[in-house]
Amino acid sequence: MSSRPAPIYDTIGQTYSANRQTDPRWAGLINQQLDGARSVLNVGAGAGSYEPLHAAVDVVAVEPSSVMVEQRPAGAAPVIRALGTALPFADGAFEAVMAVLTVHHWGDWRTGLAELRRVAPLRVVLAIDFEAHANVWFLRDYVPAVAAVERTLSPSADQIAAELPNSSVIPLPLPDDMADAVLGSHWRHPEAFLDPVVRANCSPLALADPAVVEKGVARLADDLASGAWSRTYADLLECETYDAGYRLVVSDERVRRQEPAAD
Repeated sequence: MSSRPAPIYDTIGQTYSANRQTDPRWAGLINQQLDGARSVLNVGAGAGSYEPLHAAVDVVAVEPSSVMVEQRPAGAAPVIRALGTALPFADGAFEAVMAVLTVHHWGDWRTGLAELRRVAPLRVVLAIDFEAHANVWFLRDYVPAVAAVERTLSPSADQIAAELPNSSVIPLPLPDDMADAVLGSHWRHPEAFLDPVVRANCSPLALADPAVVEKGVARLADDLASGAWSRTYADLLECETYDAGYRLVVSDERVRRQEPAAD
């Protein structure tokens, strides 16, 4: 019998697909950065969000959690049960590799990033600036112990960019109507944090001490009932987008063909 611990999303991913859907704006940007790649590996693929859907793109998914695999929709890319730190593919097997909000869950993230480099010359990684993420008002003001843990997490988007050659970092400010209910997406919808299903699908809250989270939720419920939340965070209601620390890291080492100089 294997002594390997069960993947974390076997525990916290039971209702993942209930409100973690593909947001078309993030999907469009990710597909733009994949830049016409005809073969794409999706590492830490989860339930399949953001995988290219074009018939001309050959997508293979890697996901260690059986709970997440079971939530992949019919017609999703074929999935292989494996870890991002030990990809079962030959060097350069794909034109591009993508990893969406997963690298910070890998035990040895540097080895995992080296694996991304090994299997594809183009890498698109959706990552987090954890300092900005910890500053999301619910974490900062209602569950500060959870915010403190967020600040200790790695790798940040900048650490990933430093590890992957020829990288750029693209900020992803959140609109208030995100289809993908990441934690920061509720910045103008405080009542969302009262929903246990929403909290279960945000890993910082799902992994936290339940008593700490429940205490913060009770305070929030009181502040919503009294109107204190609206008074304290009135400025948020005037914003069109909010930076909760989500970043797209793009690393491109492809060799591009030089066009002949014009006569």
